[in-house]
Amino acid sequence: MATIPSTTTVSSSSTSGNGQTYRGPFAIMTVLFFMWGFMTVFNDILIPRFKDAFGLNYFEAMLVQFAFFGAYFIGSLLYFWISAVKGDPIARIGYKNGVVIGLLISAIGSALFYPAAKLAPYALVVFRSNEGTTLTQVGSPMLTANDIKDVPSLVTKLKQHSDPMAQFLWNHFSEDIHSNLLTYSASETDNKSVQVFLAEQLNNILRTDDIYTNQTMLAGISMSEQTKFLASQPKLKGHPLFHFNRLILEDAFPQEIAKAPNLIGGHVAFELNSYPIFLLALFIVGLGFAMLQIAANPYVTILGPERTAAGRLNLAQAFNSVGTTIGPLIGGYLIFQYFAKTGAHGAESVKVPYLIFCIIFVLLAAIFFCIRLPHVGEGKVEAGIGALQYPHVMLGVLAIFMYVGGEVAIGSSIINFLGQSSVAGLTALEASKYVSLFWGGMLIGRFMGAVELSEMKAVNKQLLLLAIPILGFLLFWTLRSWNSDQGGFDFAGGWVIVKNYLPLLALCWVLFQFGRALANRTLMIFSLTIVVLLAISIFTGGKLAMWCIVGVGLFTSIGFPSIFSLALDGIGIYKSQASSLLVMAILGGAILPAILGRIADVWSLQTSLIVPLIAYAYVAFYGWKGHRIGRQLLPPAA
Repeated sequence: MATIPSTTTVSSSSTSGNGQTYRGPFAIMTVLFFMWGFMTVFNDILIPRFKDAFGLNYFEAMLVQFAFFGAYFIGSLLYFWISAVKGDPIARIGYKNGVVIGLLISAIGSALFYPAAKLAPYALVVFRSNEGTTLTQVGSPMLTANDIKDVPSLVTKLKQHSDPMAQFLWNHFSEDIHSNLLTYSASETDNKSVQVFLAEQLNNILRTDDIYTNQTMLAGISMSEQTKFLASQPKLKGHPLFHFNRLILEDAFPQEIAKAPNLIGGHVAFELNSYPIFLLALFIVGLGFAMLQIAANPYVTILGPERTAAGRLNLAQAFNSVGTTIGPLIGGYLIFQYFAKTGAHGAESVKVPYLIFCIIFVLLAAIFFCIRLPHVGEGKVEAGIGALQYPHVMLGVLAIFMYVGGEVAIGSSIINFLGQSSVAGLTALEASKYVSLFWGGMLIGRFMGAVELSEMKAVNKQLLLLAIPILGFLLFWTLRSWNSDQGGFDFAGGWVIVKNYLPLLALCWVLFQFGRALANRTLMIFSLTIVVLLAISIFTGGKLAMWCIVGVGLFTSIGFPSIFSLALDGIGIYKSQASSLLVMAILGGAILPAILGRIADVWSLQTSLIVPLIAYAYVAFYGWKGHRIGRQLLPPAA
């Protein structure tokens, strides 16, 4: 997600007055902008991981974005209220201290991931018995490698189809799995690898309703009391179904698959789950980021001469896009592959990455606290809510809401979208690389937008508009050509993948020509293009739908700064207060993904793309006429 370009006016005490450039602090700030982008897009990796780890539906999984971006709304609302009643808080504490406070809050939220991940394997679901006097406490439904006790015996039963359940599981395994099991040698080394392998494959089957609906197979299994209780329930959904399938598997292979611990007692049914703790942690991280967004962007503008302030801010925002580009690559590898190899509960794979984030935030806070810089404030903001009198500002707030919500909704669902058999059928690890391409397109588009909307000579502008997408394409080609298994580059294989991105880059160049270096016109054209791409993704399938959804990142790139600048145009002293309202509108990243998730649960994931389609249609309207509504009726800004 784009960072917020502040338009706050600095006071005469700023460094812009003396011409001094603080290169060291600015370099640290670019790390901060990078971390924003990196951690924001990391949520797109958490969603499918938590969905699998906790057996969530789409709506429940999208609560990741609701918690994170909801914190932006709460934090910005609190800041706006204080500024309206008491005056701007940053004017009192200074930008540097505001950054430090935001970093420490984000560090606390990141640290909470560790205890939440440690708790995840011990999550319990407690059910009331038929008599209503006892409870059965059942262990986590997620199978781990340690749950596969007698590997040789289990593999033998599966290969020989010794019973209906073994036949059922064998039929649901792929041909590759069959080959691996048929060549199994029962050595100690093979035991460990097959434990992990079987746990992953069995968990995939547990998430379906195929076991529950196969009455012929269930009739031949001697069920435990816990299993009989769940089987007696009229409707099994979500966690109960997941637990029922796990218990059936335990009953079918009592010696090979470990039983979850049982405990009798109590009278009230409840669920104890670490997923809400993860959501709380994300909410706290979001609160910290809200503070950072309000403080750090204007801080960049004062770390040097005033004449180069815009260049510094654009450069810092570029590092934000670098973070959103490589975040899915690193996050996908760490969470889906490196830290998941142990066969532990799926949520445990996130604890080390977020512990690293916590350490980085603390180190950055310490560095900023120790750096000697002059205290720079802006002067107190007048009490009141004057920004609300401008209709084009309020319409701009709604545009930011729609833009961020649409962007996050697509980014949050793209892994699951590309994993659908009707689209591309990619694994989560493979799809995470296309998420990187989605955000990488935003990086290319943002650089092209900075050039197109600049005042440089026409010849230089056109040369750069050609060079940027070419260099970006070559970078994507190189990254996609790396073969980690072979330890080298496969450029022919990489070309097969990235060649489909070339038409999108060519279209982007053409649309910039039609934009004529006007922010409102370019915003309208690019948003309408996104509407068309989403419509194609909804009504078609296969590679066409895949590349249309990936291409949205390229055309959504210029949206955030364009909306922001149009909304702040002509409001004078209320720009700082209006900026708080625009930050508050990041709430769209919490609301629209949740709506998309609910529609995906009821109908389909492809149908749910109607949510971002409507959002970008409104953004196109704002670029067309919304940014001008009511401005001619207002008195000149103070």
